Amino acid sequence: MKFIGIIPARYASTRFPAKPLALLGGKPVIQRVYEQVAGVLDEVWVATDDERIEAVVKAFGGQVVMTSVHHKSGTDRCYEAYCKVNSSCDVIVNIQGDEPFIHRSQLEAIKACFDDDATQIATLVKPFVPGDGFEALENVNSPKVVVNRQMQALYFSRSIIPYQRNRDKKEWLAGHTYYKHIGLYAYRAAVLKEITALPQSSLELAESLEQLRWLENGYTIKVGISEVETIGIDTPQDLERAEAFLREHGTEE
Repeated sequence: MKFIGIIPARYASTRFPAKPLALLGGKPVIQRVYEQVAGVLDEVWVATDDERIEAVVKAFGGQVVMTSVHHKSGTDRCYEAYCKVNSSCDVIVNIQGDEPFIHRSQLEAIKACFDDDATQIATLVKPFVPGDGFEALENVNSPKVVVNRQMQALYFSRSIIPYQRNRDKKEWLAGHTYYKHIGLYAYRAAVLKEITALPQSSLELAESLEQLRWLENGYTIKVGISEVETIGIDTPQDLERAEAFLREHGTEE
């Protein structure tokens, strides 16, 4: 089975315009992401709608494909890119362009989900630990996931799920294993074609979480577990934290 990594990268961003081109340790963020993925997957492409990003990717020797400016999600951009590059890979891995510390073990974990022939879509979670604190658990920008015994996603929410009715909230992290969603997705090619044709669903619109559209339409999402903490870059302040992390830890394979 072959895996192609596609990194959607837009220039426009409400909270951090030109984010893919921001420098982190002297390299553009998009280059950091690309270098972390190259060598782990069979192919890697950046999918962008902006010629400035295209030029930067070409300058560092990466593969890049231009895609429409009208896509509403990274998933849609991934499918257009997959079709344009005419890849023969079986599974498309959607890697966020603002995750410069994505770890080899995370990519291997999502690949392993497809050892099961029944897997349609896969994603990753990281367990919350008591040391994270209740504030991290209730952060609406950190979606939570509940899974069944086959490690398939039952639901994703910005709210805390499950709600522990008979415990004080300060004890919730000690009394149950909560899972934080890591926004890394992989899809079989035929499934990606199908889900990009689906209209937005009511659950998706309510929570602003695209993956709920897939669940609401009956698709299954296999969940792999990662113990690695990464730093996503959504704001200039996140970039400052990433700089500090890079100075202290470097990037790991």
